Amino acid sequence: MKSTTFCLALALAATPCAAIGQSSTPSSYEVAAADSNSSSSASTRGTAISPTNGAYQPAAPFSRFGFGVGISPLGIGLQTATNINDHLNVRATGNFFNYNTSFTTSGFTADAKLNLASAGTALDYYPFHAGFRLSPGVLFYNNNGLSATTTVAGGTSFKLNGDTYYSANTNSATGAVPAYGNASLGLNSTKPAFTMTTGWGNLVPRKGWHISFPFEIGAAFTGSPSLNATLAGWACHDQAQTECVDLTSNNPIALEVQSDLKAQLAKWTNDLNPLKVYPILSVGVGYSFNVRNAR
Repeated sequence: MKSTTFCLALALAATPCAAIGQSSTPSSYEVAAADSNSSSSASTRGTAISPTNGAYQPAAPFSRFGFGVGISPLGIGLQTATNINDHLNVRATGNFFNYNTSFTTSGFTADAKLNLASAGTALDYYPFHAGFRLSPGVLFYNNNGLSATTTVAGGTSFKLNGDTYYSANTNSATGAVPAYGNASLGLNSTKPAFTMTTGWGNLVPRKGWHISFPFEIGAAFTGSPSLNATLAGWACHDQAQTECVDLTSNNPIALEVQSDLKAQLAKWTNDLNPLKVYPILSVGVGYSFNVRNAR
């Protein structure tokens, strides 16, 4: 799958209209009213538009800041944003999460640790001032991955690339120990990674509200996952353990096991290939405040 760059252009147009009224011969009351309106208009001419007279005034750049917390497939998210103009915010994000678990596959029982840690920045574009937004960005720090260790109990079987082997029992005379290994999965082959999201809600509301509930959906283009594994200890060709070898040696059986391990890794990597585009789906809550006057 090749990365695709999308260029989005939006234009808004507004057409003002005016109403013109005229009368024939004005009465004395109408003349007086006109004079009064003229005087009132003259007295207010040149008055600055301000929030106190009910007119909307755009906030000055970097006059409002917002902070938020949320959750997504990247982990627990923290973010902060500030306004640039009526249509743009700049936003910084950070995500983290750790989780320990165990699982069994092909005879291997693994103790695994999921580690999510990332940070990025995005430009939030609001074509309609509020609500809907488009957010191109960059994930400049990405340490998302999984690590695992495994020990195959002596005498039990495990499979690699369709072939069955047996973990050796501990034998002090030969130095045999059960097979063991470790593996690591990285979700960060592209550094930095381009992100593209859309959503609803503004971490820095334009009308002075303090609380917001932003929603975001999109993806981080992190590249194909990397998967590595090593296997050591002793393994046997048969359950009776008459043909057992050190997996780090150049014995033909050991080389066969290592070749099957390499082929199995290629299959698992191919299964993980869809994760080259990592999903982003987040919900959260934010709080914003003024740091200086609007103008």
